[in-house]
Amino acid sequence: MRHLLKLSDLTREDILSILNLADQLKFERINGVQKDYLKGKKMGLIFQKASTRTRVSFEVGIYELGGYGLFLSSNDLQIGRGEPVQDTARVLSRYLDGIMIRTYSQQEVEDLAKYGSIPVINGLTDYAHPCQVLADLMTIREYKGSFKGLKMAFIGDGNNMANSLTVGAIKTGMSFAIACPKGYEPDAEIMKWAKENGEFTITEDVKEAISGADVVYTDVWASMGQEAERQARAQAFKGYQVNKECMKYAKPDAMVMHCLPAHRGEEITDEAFEEHAKEIFDEAENRLHAQKAVMVKLLK
Repeated sequence: MRHLLKLSDLTREDILSILNLADQLKFERINGVQKDYLKGKKMGLIFQKASTRTRVSFEVGIYELGGYGLFLSSNDLQIGRGEPVQDTARVLSRYLDGIMIRTYSQQEVEDLAKYGSIPVINGLTDYAHPCQVLADLMTIREYKGSFKGLKMAFIGDGNNMANSLTVGAIKTGMSFAIACPKGYEPDAEIMKWAKENGEFTITEDVKEAISGADVVYTDVWASMGQEAERQARAQAFKGYQVNKECMKYAKPDAMVMHCLPAHRGEEITDEAFEEHAKEIFDEAENRLHAQKAVMVKLLK
C-alpha cells in the first residue's frame, strides 16, 4: 500500500489492517496515550473543495501523531492558476512527506501519485471518498462486532459515497443494496465488479433495498459542484428519504449512517437523524482515527 487513491486499490487484508490500527489509535487516544508515530513528518493538505470534517480531522490527526499539517488552499497554490498537476506533484515531493488532496477530479489525484514520489491520500473526489468509508467500516464493526452476514442499504444518489461504499461493503463481506432513481446509478464499472465479486442489488424501490438491512446509509441529493441541479434533483429524489416509515423494513436494531453534512428534511428526516445521532456522530469521530491509521501506514 503506497497510496490511498480509491478503495478498489486495496485488498480486504489492507482494509482490515487499517481498521485494526485505527481501533488501536482510538484506544490510545481515549486513554491519554500519546505516541509520536510520525514525529517530524510533514503532510500537505490540498483543498479545492471546502471541508469541515476532512480538514479538522487531518490537521488534528497529523498533530496528534507528532507531525505537522500544512493547509494548502487551491486559491493559494499555483495549481489553482493553471500549473500542471505533474509539476505541483514533483515540487511538493521535495518539501513534504505526504499529500492529502480534496478535489473534484479523480484523475488529478491519480496524477499526483503518478508524478510525485511521496504517498498521496484521496480526501474526496467526485468519484470516490475512501477515507469516509474506512471510518464507516470502523463504526459498523464497533456496533455490530463483525461484517459477516450484514446487509448495507444505501438510499439516494449513486455518487462518490455510493461508489466507495459498494467497494467497501463487498470487500469486507457484506451484501450491498442501493435504491436510486433511474439515471442516478453508481459508476457502471463498480456495479459490474460488485455483481461479479459479491451480493449486490440495485433498484428504484426503497423498500426492496432496505428490507432486512443491518445498516442504512444516505447522503445529500446534490453534492458540491451540483448546485445548479439542486431543483431537478429534489424532484428526482422525492421518496428517496430515510424516515420512520421506510425504517420499518430494516432490522429492528439497524444503524443509520450519514457522512454529513445532512440536509434534514430532504434525504433524512430530523426524527430519523436524531434517533440515530449517536452512530452518526461516532462515524464522524472515526474519520480522525481511520485517517490517522492511514497516515501511519503510509508515512511511518
